[in-house]
Amino acid sequence: MTHTSRKSISTAGKLSLLTMVLMAAPFAIAQDTGWYGGANIGRTQASIDDARITSGLLGSGLSTTSIEDNDRDRGYKLFGGYQYNKNFAVEAGYFDLGQFGFVANTTPTGTLNGDIKVRGLNLDAVGILPITEKFSAFGRLGVTYARTKGSFAGTGAVNVLNPNPSERDANLKVGLGVQYAFTNALSLRAEIERYRINDAVGNKGDVDMASIGLVYRFGGKTPTSVAQTYVPAPLVVAQAPAPVYVAPPPPPPPAPMPQKVSFSADSLFDFDSAAVKPTGRAELDKLAADLRGVDFDVINVTGHTDRIGRQAYNQKLSTQRAEAVSTYLVTSAGIPANKINARGVNGSDPVTKPGDCVGTKVTPALISCLQPDRRVDIEVTGQR
Repeated sequence: MTHTSRKSISTAGKLSLLTMVLMAAPFAIAQDTGWYGGANIGRTQASIDDARITSGLLGSGLSTTSIEDNDRDRGYKLFGGYQYNKNFAVEAGYFDLGQFGFVANTTPTGTLNGDIKVRGLNLDAVGILPITEKFSAFGRLGVTYARTKGSFAGTGAVNVLNPNPSERDANLKVGLGVQYAFTNALSLRAEIERYRINDAVGNKGDVDMASIGLVYRFGGKTPTSVAQTYVPAPLVVAQAPAPVYVAPPPPPPPAPMPQKVSFSADSLFDFDSAAVKPTGRAELDKLAADLRGVDFDVINVTGHTDRIGRQAYNQKLSTQRAEAVSTYLVTSAGIPANKINARGVNGSDPVTKPGDCVGTKVTPALISCLQPDRRVDIEVTGQR
């Protein structure tokens, strides 16, 4: 059904015009390399061989009185490719060239209706010629793998033996086009292509497509303009006497950190507990803030209990409290772990003097009197 005839699109003239543009165009700046993709849509036209249709009907004893051709449709293609340099790219895609057909009227009375649909895949080599920084022309030569699916029906005296023929075949395609880059990422493309196909009834022919589409370049960036800074001409003025520089007095040295600080165990911990409570964290945070910027050798943390209770238990509790304070200063205040030591001494180093708190029976009064003994001492040594 598809052979060159008088109804063929004037593609040859259009291809020749684009060829002249390619030959006459000056060299221009190369496009970026990289991956791209896009889509085209446009008009398609097939060449329908009316003479062959007439001959085929005559071979069946039928005379053709008229033929009406439907040789134009709408087509599209989706494509992706990789541009290797300013002059060469490889492109692959999917195309749908639309549907074409005819209606032939015969004597004895009857009609033959025929339609074909053409779609497939393509792989093209694309030659590129930059013309300006944004405008370029290109030509393509490729191979297609197309499926042509036919549908034929007869009425009256016309009898169709194979109403739904189909054909899959590889053929060549050619094309020419031009492209304009709006930005480094987005371009507009217009092109003309000729697809060689088999028409599903044993004949080869051409389908032409003139289309327009958009191309997106992955990773393309829109150039940004660099603003020019206006530099005024220097003004020549009379030199003034050089000012006498008086050095400002040095800032006063920071107040030295206390070398030893005692925290009440009741302010840092709950009764019989070694977990630092929120009020205790606030006091330790203040100490850590005072230590920032101070160069020191080591911090010794010592936990104390009062004399109430068993000595072994008090030793364990005082050690746990010293370690809890040390751990908090390392993890929350940023004190280096290699510059801090922790130990517990139970109630062996009381603040209260003998005779201050009389009695051995545990009473609220005795617990209150011994409160100064329950403490954590923090001593900073080697300050510089």
